[in-house]
Amino acid sequence: MANHSFLHTLKRWARLLIRSKTGMVGLVITLLVTLLAIFAPLIAPYPPSEQNYTAMNVPPFWLEGGSSAHLLGTDNLGRDMLSRIIYGTQVSLLVGICSVVVAGLIGMFFGLIAGFYGGFIDNVLMRIVDAFLAIPNILFILVILGVIGPGLLTLIFVIGLTNWVIYARLVRGDVLSIKEREYVKAARSIGTRDHQIIRKHIFPNVIPSFIVISTLSVATTIVLEASLSYLGLGVQPPTVSWGGMLSAGRDYLATSWWIATFPGLAITFTVLGIIFLGDWLRDVLDPRSQTLRA
Repeated sequence: MANHSFLHTLKRWARLLIRSKTGMVGLVITLLVTLLAIFAPLIAPYPPSEQNYTAMNVPPFWLEGGSSAHLLGTDNLGRDMLSRIIYGTQVSLLVGICSVVVAGLIGMFFGLIAGFYGGFIDNVLMRIVDAFLAIPNILFILVILGVIGPGLLTLIFVIGLTNWVIYARLVRGDVLSIKEREYVKAARSIGTRDHQIIRKHIFPNVIPSFIVISTLSVATTIVLEASLSYLGLGVQPPTVSWGGMLSAGRDYLATSWWIATFPGLAITFTVLGIIFLGDWLRDVLDPRSQTLRA
């Protein structure tokens, strides 16, 4: 029965993916970016920080003065743009995924506790959430980074510690609904311990919505990381980041537009791909779609 149910789920997912053009596009883009990040040292034609002062500001190969040795051109220090964009996928995905994991774990824990126990605990935790939401997220992050100092690990934890409230409110709302269902009440009536109810009955049922919001949060986090790196408060050189590349290319828009344009396009396509994938996952994991589209 378990194998039959698993195969039925896979078939339903495949049908939804085939019907969803945006889902297919999102999956392809996300897989491509992931593969580029994993195999960057094998794919990139040059080291990302290798400078060539005899080939500075070389345009892309299809423009006059371009070279097949640098398909997307070079920047103001002669560094290969294609290689830097490929390596930039590592930082974007690392910050996006790791910060979402940090925020998700914290938010999941507090959301489960607040929703399940309610009362005083719920009131205290939700007031803390309200306090976080009252402060503009980007302002809070800028203040913390300004005090602690920029850096890759610092950026991951700061974004994670400021975004956990989204997950806490989402999980709490799901738990408030789930704990009133008959099977949860039945488990309580036979003396099942709270932690067992949460682990066996509550937690599995909040996972679908948690996965959807986490996927979409990766996209917003990538944009946030690029914004902070553009301002000089995110990932620091010599580590390559798309936001840092945008910042370096802003002074050359009139003469060497490709230095800022290609990193901007990389951010745009990556974020769109993840958003498309998140929309498809929402359809796949929405219990209502199981009945409507099975």
